[in-house]
Amino acid sequence: MKYREDIRNVAIIAHVDHGKTTLVDEMLKQSDTLDSHVNLQERAMDSNALEKERGITILAKNTAVNYKDFKINIMDTPGHADFGGEVERIMKMVDGVLLVVDAYEGTMPQTRFVLKKALEQHLTPIVVVNKIDKPSARPEEVVDEVLELFIELGADDEQLDFPVIYASAINGTSSLSDDPADQEATMAPIFDTIVEKIPAPVDNSDEPLQFQVSLLDYNDYVGRIGIGRVFRGKMKVGDQVSVMKLDGSIKNFRVTKIFGFFGLQRLEVQEAQAGDLIAVSGMEDIFVGETVTPIDHQEALPVLHIDEPTLQMTFLVNNSPFAGREGKYVTSRKIEERLMSELHTDVSLRVENTDSPDAWTVSGRGELHLSILIENMRREGYELQVSRPEVIERVIDGVKCEPFERVQIDTPEEYMGSVIEALGQRKAEMQDMIHSGNGQVRLIFLAPARGLIGFTTEFLSMTRGYGIMNHTFDQYLPMIKGGLGGRRNGALVSVDNGKATMYSIMSVEERGTVFVAPTTEIYEGMIVGENSRDNDLGVNITKAKQMTNVRSANKDQTSVIKKPRILTLEESLEFLNDDEYCEVTPESIRLRKQILNKSEREKASKKRK
Repeated sequence: MKYREDIRNVAIIAHVDHGKTTLVDEMLKQSDTLDSHVNLQERAMDSNALEKERGITILAKNTAVNYKDFKINIMDTPGHADFGGEVERIMKMVDGVLLVVDAYEGTMPQTRFVLKKALEQHLTPIVVVNKIDKPSARPEEVVDEVLELFIELGADDEQLDFPVIYASAINGTSSLSDDPADQEATMAPIFDTIVEKIPAPVDNSDEPLQFQVSLLDYNDYVGRIGIGRVFRGKMKVGDQVSVMKLDGSIKNFRVTKIFGFFGLQRLEVQEAQAGDLIAVSGMEDIFVGETVTPIDHQEALPVLHIDEPTLQMTFLVNNSPFAGREGKYVTSRKIEERLMSELHTDVSLRVENTDSPDAWTVSGRGELHLSILIENMRREGYELQVSRPEVIERVIDGVKCEPFERVQIDTPEEYMGSVIEALGQRKAEMQDMIHSGNGQVRLIFLAPARGLIGFTTEFLSMTRGYGIMNHTFDQYLPMIKGGLGGRRNGALVSVDNGKATMYSIMSVEERGTVFVAPTTEIYEGMIVGENSRDNDLGVNITKAKQMTNVRSANKDQTSVIKKPRILTLEESLEFLNDDEYCEVTPESIRLRKQILNKSEREKASKKRK
């Protein structure tokens, strides 16, 4: 067999925040790729505004670097389980992975998830222990943890013999020794190991073409762009080819442009061959997993498997009294078009119509996955309402099942009791407890996903912000009876329209936590705070103080109210109950009851009971 010795295709995988994107930056800087005058921004690969703000990778990206006589194609993948659909597709495009692990945190839930996907594809692993410069680094123990994880996930002997490199991506240093003093200001150990250990792609360019699409992009000039790998044969600009669709049909098209990746740019090329990662335009209608072949030799590659969604929400047209004030796109036609266009690039999302023409069921991989979509729509000028997230139940072998998540919590020991108690009430089962010796403890649970909805805020206040929680989908198990978790406190609901006044906020404060500031516009049925008890309470927050012409010397001097608690989009979604909506516009996030009128709401709740 012939191989293309000058190319290596590798993906970088890791738990969120372990330094994948920073490592790619350094590899770009230290290879022979960028001109000396190109000034790289920090985390250059995270190009989207939300990725920059939150410091996380949401979309997988690819780049290529030159090192000595080799071209190394690098895929940067997200770490969050909610974007696992991005990781799964990339495993098909590469021949090996760089598994990045934090020298202090060690293996985490996502490390497990991404490694499992890589081992299933029989990819060659290289382990990079990053952040070796941390004072609390414990590289030897971390390598042992990684080895245990490999064994647990059923790695074969060849995979178990993985090379380890120690690095500090932020300082641009690496070495093969686990002593931080031996770090050198170079990424050469990583590049050399990639060239030596990752297999070169097979060169079967003389056989008929097979190109499979793994990622999609869209561009106003050339339309849809399919990004993927040429598994066999050659592709030239101007070729007439066939797309083998997922539903079994076949469409023909002409290749109008082919782009190769180089550094942070896409450069047009005339021809690509087996082993190349490229972007192709000219196909109006192409989806992830479809195969491009010659017209006279149609042979499809196996379809990519993507994990199913586990969480769903209802998206509705905004029908609150303030509808249409702040958004640019408010009609059902516009919202539906936007949701359908999201399906072009996000394969783990599902959008289904409901009985109402103004509502859609949107399913995704987690709260973060769906809240990023809502945040993007909001920034683009859309106005909509969403319901509380719900888990997707399935019937497996005649038994009703629900998704369970593997939860890993790192917290100071003093908060351990209350965390175990809170998760116990949410029907989580503790599987492991590890004391790390410096007052920290790591707890591992298997918990129903239903019980984790809305738990983050409670968890952070319970551990005073010192706790770290990570969870990832584990499996479907038989459904647990009864209600789980959810909000314990009722809501403070406005009974009036108008503007909130300082005077009335002061009188409402003793009933609970207020979410609105003075002069905020309020409508009847809007949620203005959280009750300190478990029932909903109607409040008048728009009442003004009656003015008399009698003045007292010391009366009106000090009116002080607490700062209102302004909820972010994620906190608002966590706060929701079944009979509430979150109204999202480009300028505001409001919580409201589904039925705005108080007496109608009471009638409806009596009927339900």
